Amino acid sequence: MTTQDSPQRPSLRSQRLNQITHEPHARLDALVKAHAPFESASSFARFVVAQYLFQSELVALYNDPALIAIVPDLAERCRAEAAKADLADLDTEVPAPVAGAVQNPSKAEALGWLFVSEGSKLGAAFLIKRAVGLGLGETFGARHLGEPAGGRAEGWKTFTRTLDGLAFSAEEEAAAEKGALDAFNRFTVLLEKAYDTAPELA
Repeated sequence: MTTQDSPQRPSLRSQRLNQITHEPHARLDALVKAHAPFESASSFARFVVAQYLFQSELVALYNDPALIAIVPDLAERCRAEAAKADLADLDTEVPAPVAGAVQNPSKAEALGWLFVSEGSKLGAAFLIKRAVGLGLGETFGARHLGEPAGGRAEGWKTFTRTLDGLAFSAEEEAAAEKGALDAFNRFTVLLEKAYDTAPELA
């Protein structure tokens, strides 16, 4: 890498992943706003359907022994069960899996997916404040948006420090980037699917 390239390409892997996912992240944020999940409990329930679908697809990654060897508290970080409990609180059926889930990704690619999932906990701090307006919170209906043990910022810093400290080949760097981009695209697909099942407005 030349010095000319360095301002465009951050040295830390977590910063590079943030940079390359900026566009799909912005698109997803706009799509979430367009669906207005905080307009009503029923709209929020569709949002939780998408969250559950996404988190349930990552359960195997959060429980993967090779990934736990890298991130020791990985299994406890999974939010699939919390999202499932939220669906029950909201009288919403657990959705059937949607074809196209990630299958047996490489270690680096899996870490790209987990980077997106873990990063979303930071944004959840703002979302749960909105959910409170619907009478929901960390113990009912919006558990999956709750603050992780040890705090959001600390959990994220620990994860990114670990990720940034791994030695990756060029092939693995590309796999991690692919995983992060695929994760944003997948959540976008699941969000659309969740709201497609809601009653259409004429």
